Amino acid sequence: MTDSQTPAVRTGPASAVFTAAIALTPVEPEHFDRAFTATTQPCPWPKAYGGDMVAQAAAAAMRSVEGKTMHSMHSYFLRPVDIGAEVRYEVELLRDGRGYATRQVRGFQNGKPVYACLANFAAGEPGGTYAAQPPTGVPAPEELASSASYLSGFAPQQTMTDASKEYWSGGRSFDMRHVPGPVYLAVEGERVPHQAVWVRPFDGLRPVDGLSDEQRDLAALAYVCDYTILEPVLRVLGLPWARPGLVTASLDHAMWFHRPGPVDGWLLYAQEAVAADAGRGLATGRFFTTAGTHLATVVQEGMIRSS
Repeated sequence: MTDSQTPAVRTGPASAVFTAAIALTPVEPEHFDRAFTATTQPCPWPKAYGGDMVAQAAAAAMRSVEGKTMHSMHSYFLRPVDIGAEVRYEVELLRDGRGYATRQVRGFQNGKPVYACLANFAAGEPGGTYAAQPPTGVPAPEELASSASYLSGFAPQQTMTDASKEYWSGGRSFDMRHVPGPVYLAVEGERVPHQAVWVRPFDGLRPVDGLSDEQRDLAALAYVCDYTILEPVLRVLGLPWARPGLVTASLDHAMWFHRPGPVDGWLLYAQEAVAADAGRGLATGRFFTTAGTHLATVVQEGMIRSS
């Protein structure tokens, strides 16, 4: 094989973190009808990333349904989850109708429930069509700095370690580019209650055993949505991620999948803060393709504690 025929070896960030997260292993159920195990992925925080649980539960639910597509899931994060550790997902087959099916999924770790969700599936039928429109005037992703480029100009400090800088730059499987600028170290731009984030996998998403490509892409939206959904609340409150004493946690999460679409290209994630009070914040988000197709809607409430 000549040098020109030698396959390129990727040395930069890759999407394998995500596809490894949703690689489920079937096991014998202990509580409900089906069961799978999965491993949470590395991150520089005390506990696992919440999107791991959402995406893993979505994958477990989808692997228990045939002939229908997930159109919604509603989740609660019950306890912190250990990093790099196994979570058991038990699936209860609540209903299998001709047009719709419903699943309950509970995640267990160390013998205790750590996550719970209900997921609904639809066979689909003819009907009217309407789709929300993306925000206008958003710069193209090629005009914006990547997280790695933005953070390259900052030296590690007390609130941004080498590990967190590396994770924000390339450890999350997805390239993320903010409008206005990021809220990693400071709130870039005005303290407005909205933002947009362009997201794209660092490279092509790998096949995942037990899931079709369409199901994998749906799980990808469920996975990546949690990284930035609380940021419009942080932005309007003037709280960057690196603020000393800031503690956040996902409390509950709802997501609706309106129509399928490829996830290998850029998606615009338009977000808005809805409320912040009593140590909690609520935000909404919508995913759009570059052609303006509205793929999914997210609502999430999180704990926001700042000293």
